[in-house]
Amino acid sequence: MKRHIVLAVALAAGSVGIAGAQSVESDVPPEAVHLAKDSSAYAVPAVVQDESLGQLNYEPEHDRFSIKFGLALLAGDYTSFEQDAPSYAQVGNQTDEFEARSLRVMARGHFELWRKWNYVASYEYKGFDQSSSADWNVTDLKVSTELGPRLGKLTLGKMKQPYSYEMVGDAANLVQHERLLSPFFTSRSVGVQLSNAVLDERATWAVGVYNDWLTKDTSFADGGKDFAARLTALPVWQGDGDTYLHLAAAVRRYGGAEDTLRYRGRPASNVADYYVDSGNIPGDHAWHSGLEALLNVRGWSLLAEYVRADLSTHASGSPSFDGYYVTAGWVLSGEHRPYDRKAGYARRILPQGRWGAVELLARYGRVDLRDHGIDGGVMDGWWTGVNWWATNRFKASIGYGDIDLDKNGLVGNTKTLLSRVQWIY
Repeated sequence: MKRHIVLAVALAAGSVGIAGAQSVESDVPPEAVHLAKDSSAYAVPAVVQDESLGQLNYEPEHDRFSIKFGLALLAGDYTSFEQDAPSYAQVGNQTDEFEARSLRVMARGHFELWRKWNYVASYEYKGFDQSSSADWNVTDLKVSTELGPRLGKLTLGKMKQPYSYEMVGDAANLVQHERLLSPFFTSRSVGVQLSNAVLDERATWAVGVYNDWLTKDTSFADGGKDFAARLTALPVWQGDGDTYLHLAAAVRRYGGAEDTLRYRGRPASNVADYYVDSGNIPGDHAWHSGLEALLNVRGWSLLAEYVRADLSTHASGSPSFDGYYVTAGWVLSGEHRPYDRKAGYARRILPQGRWGAVELLARYGRVDLRDHGIDGGVMDGWWTGVNWWATNRFKASIGYGDIDLDKNGLVGNTKTLLSRVQWIY
């Protein structure tokens, strides 16, 4: 553990002082490169001047190997809670808490071994949905290579599964502060994936198979075999990409590790306890399906997502769980969230004014884990907030939530207030 901490600190120090590449999930898509302004264009001073970055990058002239470092820092969250008596009885006292939400250090680049391979290795402190109780964990460890225009890109290693817009997209790019549909997806999995952008980048597809036996203390047979596939379409694309409509459908086979299924989720807060929890359900697998829609018209956006899980269990009945949310955003100065046509999701706001861009948001969502005698709870709530995209890399935000939980014969209410500071390179 000490060796891991020393390595992470060293990479972080190098990234802050002389980093050279953004987090892959926060790269500016080619269609929006012209919107990225120099750090001197903003009133908020840069943590590091862009022109001073890149001294640790290594890209030799023969182009057989390269390495770049990056850093993503959701520097500080402070969350406060207000609960009524039924909520205390359901989930206990939720304490106000400050958290270093996430610190991710990254190395990426390419090498030649029979063919050209790209690689990504990232190490994260306090990341989302860690499978280990340790503070530091490997987030991504993968290699990929292009197989051709028809077959697309082959990726091997630990990566995201192509399921659910909230998970496919980076949390730092989302309108909302935290993911809500976490009971229905996993953060990272070990596997093999094939993906491509087609129809003049008006559509994408991705498919993969996964088994986490390498990262868990279990056998391959008991590791839980997953399958996931996602198909996106871009039926509307106007102007310079400030008006678009994204549609997607996805499917996932969730293989229960050691023949056990479980669904649980928090109220869009990383420091809260699990509010909805199905408990362990004897079962071999479940099939998940999902639908996505994102409409963006200049500074206005509307994002909606629905997911459903149909379980194959050893108990009587075939329970089904589901969840959804609708999020509306409005950037007062008119900037839009640029869409990445190769990845099939939208990235972060690139402010054009000296004082950045202010985005207002509102969201309603619901997660239902109750069916056929399983009372995992029904959670629904409203969230609203303000994002201040001060520069290309720095964001400060505050959000308020009002969440109801129907569980154990009680209906409890929790109110949350979350403030965040975020910096990405």
